[in-house]
Amino acid sequence: MTQEAIQDFYPDEVAVCYGCGRNNPNGLQIKTYWDGTEGLCRFKPQPHHTALRGYVYGGLIASLIDCHSVGTAAAAVYEAEGRELGSDPPLRYVTGTLNVRYLRPTPINEELLLRARIKELHDKKVIVTCSLYAGDEECAQGEVIAIRAPKTMLTHAEE
Repeated sequence: MTQEAIQDFYPDEVAVCYGCGRNNPNGLQIKTYWDGTEGLCRFKPQPHHTALRGYVYGGLIASLIDCHSVGTAAAAVYEAEGRELGSDPPLRYVTGTLNVRYLRPTPINEELLLRARIKELHDKKVIVTCSLYAGDEECAQGEVIAIRAPKTMLTHAEE
């Protein structure tokens, strides 16, 4: 398993995503660790992430699946190309599609575990499947089509 999260290797100027950008102090700070087979992420919901008392807001679940899956895609492509994480040119993926299936209410008082795997890997897109767990219970499943970000997206810093 990687010791550092894939998001820690994103170039500074594009590490501003609300979900996973390390340079967004108001964001969720999602971190994805690649073990060569799957991406792993742990996240502890806060009281303000609530939908109904005691349960996680579904939009947060979608965001977790989204950013974790996109990070997993990047890590898998670095490996498939035989490159070190963060090597140039940088790999950054964006969401092409996001589909989420909510299987059961997700309790807010437990750390969540996300496990993402590569379903298909192509030149410019990666299809990732992801499951979100609270304890031993699978609460949501997602599928993301991650698209390799064009170079123009990597060169425009937020003003």
